[in-house]
Formats: sequence, C-alpha cells, structure tokens
Amino acid sequence: MTLQEIALPIQPHLDAFGQVFRNSLRSRIGLVELITKYIVRQKGKKVRPILVLLSADLCGGVNEKSYRGATLVEILHTATLVHDDVVDDADTRRGFPSINAVWKNKIAVLMGDYLLSRGLLLSLENDDVQFLKITSTAVRRMSEGELHQIQKSRKLDMDEESYLGIIGDKTASLLATCCEIGAASSTAEPDRQRALREFGENVGLAFQIRDDVLDYVGRRSITGKPTGLDLSEKKLTLPLIHALRIAPRTEGKDVLKMIRSGGKTMKVQKVVEFVKGYGGLDYAGSRAQHYAALAKAQLEAFPASPSKKSLLAFADFVVMRDK
Repeated sequence: MTLQEIALPIQPHLDAFGQVFRNSLRSRIGLVELITKYIVRQKGKKVRPILVLLSADLCGGVNEKSYRGATLVEILHTATLVHDDVVDDADTRRGFPSINAVWKNKIAVLMGDYLLSRGLLLSLENDDVQFLKITSTAVRRMSEGELHQIQKSRKLDMDEESYLGIIGDKTASLLATCCEIGAASSTAEPDRQRALREFGENVGLAFQIRDDVLDYVGRRSITGKPTGLDLSEKKLTLPLIHALRIAPRTEGKDVLKMIRSGGKTMKVQKVVEFVKGYGGLDYAGSRAQHYAALAKAQLEAFPASPSKKSLLAFADFVVMRDK
C-alpha cells in the first residue's frame, strides 16, 4: 500500500483534522498569522495525524478528541522541525525555504515556542490532561535523544545499544505518542492504549533504521536529507555501526579517521563502500524488519477492520519505502 491508500479508512477524518489544525494556529498578530499560513502551505505527508486517527478508529472510533490529539502531535512535530532547522542552519524544508531562511533565526525560535504553546493550550482548554502527560514524556525523550546523539557524535563511540536508545527517543517516541493518543481519545482501556503505544514505538524504530539505510543508497530520505548527510554530521548509524563491528580493527580505525576529519577530506563514497562490503545495509534492513514484525504483533488482539489493515500495512510501508 501507498501512504495514500493506508489513509483511506480515515480520509474524511483527515480532511476534518486539517481544518482543526488550521484554526488552532490562528493569531491576532499579523506576522504570526503570515508565518502560520506559510507553514500550513508546506503540505507534509501527514504521517503522524494518520497514525493518530487510525489508532482512534481501531480502538472505538474517531471523535472531536481525536482531532485535537492529531492537532497536538502535528503542532508539536512542526515546532520541533522549526527549531531543528535553526540548530542545523537548514535553508529548506519540504522543498520550501525554511522559516529561519525567510525570517531569520530569532523569529524562527519564537515561532517554534508559539506553536508549542498553542498545542499546550489546545489540550488545557479541553481538559485533555492525559494528552499533556503523553506528549511531555515525548518532548523529554526527544530532547534527551538529541543531546545523547551530539555527545556520541563527538566521541564517535556509538554501539548498537546506544543507537537504538537514541532513535527510540528521537523518532520512535513521537510515533508512539501518536498511536497512544489516538487510542486514548477513543478508549479508556489501558491494555489497548499500551498495545498501540508499543506498536508506535516499534514501528518508529523500523522507520528510522530504514531512513538510515536510505542515507547510504543514493536516494533522498523521507526527511529530505541528501545522501551521506549523516556521515558529514559525524552521526554513526546502524549500517556503519555493524560494519565497524565486523571489519578488521585497523580498517575500521581508518574509516573513523576519515569521518572524524570531516570536510572535503571525508570520502563519503569510500565509507559507503565499506558499509556495503561488510554487510551493514543487509543487517540494518533485517533489524528494521524485526521491529516492524514486533509492531504488527501488538495488533493481534484487535478484530479485523480497515484501520487494522492499514496499520499493519504501515508497518510494511516503513521498511519498504525508497524515499
């Protein structure tokens, strides 16, 4: 299934969510209104709202609370992207000039803060206290994961356990939040909420591992990163971690020396060949399949439905996509 086909069971709800999302960003300040309209025009794939609404539908049905939950996670995600672009000094986002490229860093940081406050107020105004607990945990994990990765990138001593912890915090935590909030919007049963959270956590791990594989195979990833960007930023991801574990020590040291040197002296193609030669891509692909299977196992207790079929298809989609 394509992502569009996966979203079919909740397509009318996805359209309704779009209106709630737009309304939630409105401001009486002209500059804020201008920038939020610019953000809304940058149509993403809506992966996170899709997961919220499919999870809600699976657990009892989409309702107004589900729309608010989808809006909260999309606002949170958007705020983190705006701040990330400032940190990374990125010029583009989804094919558009980034907020910081158009309006400079100070305004971009303040807009990220504004977006976060709008998401929090949306939940507080509607007494969605559980949503705040779930998303606060995700924000903490995302921040810790980013800082942990910076620490490891400086030392270039990443192992598989640390890598999984980092991508669990940076990526999987938000997908887990989407699924848990979706479930919580339509059922009070803790077992169902827990199952959807674990589904999101595992599918998030598979999602990021696949993204890291795509960084080595000559295609732009779902985040729009050019090939080899992780290497240029000295990020050791699973394909390289595995190759370093298998390769002779001296050869591994030479590769790390190249990465550490950075700049024009870092030969990306040589590192890519090293990773391919020592089975890094195959190993990472098998690990992504492993986590996709764990995700699908969490849905076994749910009865058959179009939304269950779509969530199962999403787990396959994340490990088979080529962008």
